[in-house]
Amino acid sequence: MMSNHLYDGLMNAVQLDRLFAEIPSKNRPPTRYYTYGHVEEVSGRLANLLVHWGVEVGERVAVQVPKSIEAIMLYLACVRMGAIFLPLNTAYTPNEVDYFLSDSEVKIFICAPNDQDKLTGVAVKNSTRLETLGVYSNPDDFAGSVLAQADSQPTKFNNVTRNATDLAAILYTSGTTGRSKGAMLTHENLLSNSITLAKIWRFTKDDVLLHALPIYHTHGLFVAINVTLLSGASMIFLSEFNTDLLIKNLPRSSAMMGVPTFYTRLLDDQRFNADLVSKMRLFISGSAPLLAETHVQFEQRTGHRVLERYGMTETNMNTSNPYDGERRAGTVGQPLPDVELRICDPETGHKVVAGEIGVLEIKGPN
Repeated sequence: MMSNHLYDGLMNAVQLDRLFAEIPSKNRPPTRYYTYGHVEEVSGRLANLLVHWGVEVGERVAVQVPKSIEAIMLYLACVRMGAIFLPLNTAYTPNEVDYFLSDSEVKIFICAPNDQDKLTGVAVKNSTRLETLGVYSNPDDFAGSVLAQADSQPTKFNNVTRNATDLAAILYTSGTTGRSKGAMLTHENLLSNSITLAKIWRFTKDDVLLHALPIYHTHGLFVAINVTLLSGASMIFLSEFNTDLLIKNLPRSSAMMGVPTFYTRLLDDQRFNADLVSKMRLFISGSAPLLAETHVQFEQRTGHRVLERYGMTETNMNTSNPYDGERRAGTVGQPLPDVELRICDPETGHKVVAGEIGVLEIKGPN
């Protein structure tokens, strides 16, 4: 039977009455809670709204908004109705956004309500519809046009059939060899990697992930969110990295994914100790190299060895240190079970001997 490949795969094991995310904040009391039932309903409303606006299967929906649970619902809505989700770094300037909208031929561009004025001209220039996405129940802002109009849409949505090779998302690279390039990610690229990571990192419905990463990047979105959904786990969803909120919520969490600076900043705080993380089972680091010194200091302070892994915008994750066994400081582990990897001479294309530097070549369903 045909299905919506990525969405059905991610949501296959969830119980709709279970907690999906808790959103604590110093600035927006009280804490908000979302079940998996809310995920299904809100993403259904948003999918219906996108169809109502004339978005067709395969068209691009670009999003540049602050981190929020509503943005996650919008990502899932795009997957459900067959659009291609295109998250943009919130630090991009209007000139940079102009390039992305033009290069990817975006149908609808969604920005933060406060940014509408400065981005209207960019949208008009690219003949792109501009809408705004805020946050439900935020006293310092308003919901924006997306949520305001989604409330009148039905919660039920018949997911559009998608195949493994259909595009699900485009993420722009950092552009180290020129202008940023759009990496095209299929349903199978994302789902296969999520299945592998959930298995090797042993995520289950009993896990609580402490999420402090941005969600315009593959780490915070396609690794952290997709693994959580696939496992039917829960999240404590922070709007940004905040040392006080992390320390407050670590005792209630079982796993955390972070970048190296997360761990150095925690080590700089004397409240961060072994007792605080006694219920944690896993700390994961990526997106930049974790210094061997940080790895050693972290173990000395907490008794935990950080699990480092390696991925790219174009592929998601490719290697990982083991869950069981040695997590070697200064390395990113071995290839994932379904990934082939070799290091080759850039001139000849032949594999180099162990210990030599070369070009990394990767193959796999991701």
